[in-house]
Amino acid sequence: MDISKVPFGHYNDQAITKYVLTNDNGVQASVLNFAGLLQSFKVPTKDGGKADMVLTSENLDAFTGNGFCTNRLIGRVAGRIADGEFEINGTQYKVEQNEGKNTLHGGKNGFYSHIWHVDGTKLTDDAVSIHLSLTINEEMDTFPGQMEVSATYTLDNNDTLSLKFSANSNADTLFNPTHHTYWNLADPSVTTIEDQKLYVNSTHHLAVDDGKIPTGEKVANAGTPFDFSTPTKLADALKPMAATKENGFDDIWEVELSLDNPVAILEDPESGRKMTLYSDRNALVMYTMNADDPTVYNHGEVHPHNAIAMEAQTLSDAPHHPEFGDIELHPGETKECTIKWHVEY
Repeated sequence: MDISKVPFGHYNDQAITKYVLTNDNGVQASVLNFAGLLQSFKVPTKDGGKADMVLTSENLDAFTGNGFCTNRLIGRVAGRIADGEFEINGTQYKVEQNEGKNTLHGGKNGFYSHIWHVDGTKLTDDAVSIHLSLTINEEMDTFPGQMEVSATYTLDNNDTLSLKFSANSNADTLFNPTHHTYWNLADPSVTTIEDQKLYVNSTHHLAVDDGKIPTGEKVANAGTPFDFSTPTKLADALKPMAATKENGFDDIWEVELSLDNPVAILEDPESGRKMTLYSDRNALVMYTMNADDPTVYNHGEVHPHNAIAMEAQTLSDAPHHPEFGDIELHPGETKECTIKWHVEY
């Protein structure tokens, strides 16, 4: 086990550092103090090299110069809040609307916009970890309360990377964070995810309006392109989505939450690489990178279906649909949630 740190450019005139966590098998997870960003997640290859499982760049500007929130921590609230409004204990709140009339990913100054404090690292015989923290208040992101939030990445010798969030607040607020990881398990010369296979432990997805706000209806996956109950080639699922406005998926699946049984499995038959995702919350938002962008990553110039974002969280817009789950955080309580990714190669 090993952890090292190297300079990684500057953001808003502040130095950014990359922390490289390496296990005994040669798997590496690199984390930036900017946005708690997972800059790289490398596994050994059969020819003795290393392959990245996520979109990556060695240039910080490649991450900050696009609107994809690539591999960043997201919060206070992942996904969309209708009209930027919600109510807690009879009090109505209105927060910044940064996507039309709605709030997306905690507003333009959410978790993903900040340099996080590195509280420390830990090295044991079986795991290596880094502990990040952020204090965020209403003046910064328009959400009520001062929130103390931490995010701990741990890489173990079972080739599992886990991310544990924890938060408390001095006032009623909302907490539904995620990690906006973009996956492409193929070799760098393969520019799309279309030949990769996806399994999702889900029977329903959420109906949404034109603004991608849930209507409250849960739609059966069976017989639709949303059905990944058996491993499905992404090209086959994406083909019928070509006629949609999005040209792919930007949608919300209700999943069987578990930190022991897979929520989702993505695999690349050609390379033999596989990622299994676990989560203790009931939703998986998936976005198949449906737009063009000039930013360059390890799979070449970004273009439709270059990667798939898989965001584990509580079902979106929960304040307006209590049956979706409780994302309220009250003074005197601490809320925690965990995402795990196990890789095979």
